Amino acid sequence: MNKLVLITNDDGISAPALLPLKQALDKIADTIVFAPDHNWSASGHPKTMHKPLRADRITLADGSSGYVSTAPPPDCVALALLGVIDRRPDMVVSGVNHGANLGYDVFYSGTVAAAVEATIEGLPAIAISRERLDEDMADAVSPGFHDTPAEILDQEHVQVSTFCAYLAQKVLEHGLPASTLLNVNIPAVPWPEIQGIELTRLGRRVYRDELVARADPRGRSYYWIGGLPPHGVADHGTDIWAMENRLISITPLNLDLTDHRFSEDLKRWKLEEIPL
Repeated sequence: MNKLVLITNDDGISAPALLPLKQALDKIADTIVFAPDHNWSASGHPKTMHKPLRADRITLADGSSGYVSTAPPPDCVALALLGVIDRRPDMVVSGVNHGANLGYDVFYSGTVAAAVEATIEGLPAIAISRERLDEDMADAVSPGFHDTPAEILDQEHVQVSTFCAYLAQKVLEHGLPASTLLNVNIPAVPWPEIQGIELTRLGRRVYRDELVARADPRGRSYYWIGGLPPHGVADHGTDIWAMENRLISITPLNLDLTDHRFSEDLKRWKLEEIPL
């Protein structure tokens, strides 16, 4: 029997990158799409405990069947693994996200959260994101790329998805260590301009959030978190450095967040002497 790959995302069932990813993965395994009914970007890792969730069978644009759910990305994975689908997947692929998930982004990302949920449940998982190409950087990266016709953008999705399928096949062949997932980021350049693949570590993301305070017609305050897009410190070998050098970044993430080095320093605090 072929391996089964569960595909989800945090951009929602209508994301243009979802179907090309599925069709590329169809060439290496059986697939099932189980995606949210709307965008959950920057949702982190919610766990729905206090309200019901729905999951409806749908027909995708290529005629295959999948599921759309009211659940956030990690719960899409949980619902599938708990029995909504009739076969346990062998692997989870989350993405392709519209926008990078670099450095500290992994704590906010719904794309990464779906892969983390799979990892918690003992399945190999990949979170895949493509750096967002905005108009300010487009001319510096590749003149006119943000004005690329729809058919060229479609081809970009196919090329990105083909790479993802090759990587997924490697994971199916070799497996991943327990509690480890792969966080993959693809730079915002046309595919022919990508310079290679780099194994990286998480970089330091710098957020530039600002509070936007407003008042409703009754004078009650409400707030937006606004500000400029984040940037990062491009130390050599980090995922942020890879993006700046037009390299695909592959970062292995482990669920053990323990700072083992600091634990040794912490022993010298003699915390056991604190009176109880």
